[in-house]
Amino acid sequence: MSDDSRFEDIRPYRDDEIPAAMKRIAADRSFPFLAQFVFPELSVDEAREMICSFRSIFDFQYNVMARVNRRIIDETITEFTIEGADKLDPEKSYLYVSNHRDIVLDSCILMYALYPYLNKTAQITFGANLMQGQLLIDIGKSNRMFRVERGGTPREFYNSTLHLSDYIRHVITGRNESVWIAQRNGRTKDGIDRTDQGIIKMFGMSGRGDRVSNLADLNIVPISVSYEWEPCDVLKAKELYAVRNGEQYVKKPGEDLNSILTGMTQNKGRVHFCVCEPVTAHDLESFADVPDTQFHRSVANLIDRRICGSYRLFPNAYIAADIRSGKNEYASHYTPDEYDAFCANMDRLEECTGSDMGVLRDIFLGIYCNPIFS
Repeated sequence: MSDDSRFEDIRPYRDDEIPAAMKRIAADRSFPFLAQFVFPELSVDEAREMICSFRSIFDFQYNVMARVNRRIIDETITEFTIEGADKLDPEKSYLYVSNHRDIVLDSCILMYALYPYLNKTAQITFGANLMQGQLLIDIGKSNRMFRVERGGTPREFYNSTLHLSDYIRHVITGRNESVWIAQRNGRTKDGIDRTDQGIIKMFGMSGRGDRVSNLADLNIVPISVSYEWEPCDVLKAKELYAVRNGEQYVKKPGEDLNSILTGMTQNKGRVHFCVCEPVTAHDLESFADVPDTQFHRSVANLIDRRICGSYRLFPNAYIAADIRSGKNEYASHYTPDEYDAFCANMDRLEECTGSDMGVLRDIFLGIYCNPIFS
């Protein structure tokens, strides 16, 4: 059995699988809607012919994903910036560990922004819960996304975690390709970006050396993404409200897809990415003598310090903090017009009938102001 064949269940598509995937995408009943978004200048038949002509992952990413990212940046982002990309070596592979605010945009826009520096894209983790339906599977796997299993019995969870660890190490050290992964399971919904120490443990499970070398071999690079207007802010507030009330929040059919589309089309204002300082062997050696649990926690805390320290605070964070506290402590960080715009955006909570509006507003404000205190 070859190294690659061990990962048939989770890997993204290969180039030879692209033509068949493109035919399935073109034949899907949702294709006219997708074509109008990606290729507004083409008829549906012309878009279908173009899609069916693609023969490689590069064809799909360059002609579809790059266009989608350009359109999102042009139409929903007022200012897009990235810093620190010059820290990366195009000849090396990395494990990008990112805070996670939007299901798709965090990774896809980062790949688009890094391409001019590296001339390549990374493989991207994608939760199995999101790979529902052949259309999303084909789009995701054609965009170099690979499947991450969640849940199951303790034994199933352990096996899938080890399998994921093996695959990430195989991609980075065996194929010399980079990988993007969120710092924890699921998006940050409360504005508090924290790395799950279980993720750090997972990274090292597949190594054959000591704890330091197992992580150092992966070339971990923290990524910090900041949005002026939080993607899906009202949707996140509603979910957190249900959880705070002790309700079991069960997503409705199609809710993840709705979040993806909302994140893509909603105004995001200014967006900033920072490629933080890589985690080096020297960094890791300072934790070499502590017990395993403390080692994993210490590495997670190091990543958090770099992500939170590089997070760009926009006026909305300070406005939310002042509204929440009833003070004007941060008034020098925003204008009256910015304050009014934030309040108008918060008024969208009124659509959430049947909720305690005071509690819901407090949750909403926390989503924006919690990064100040991180």
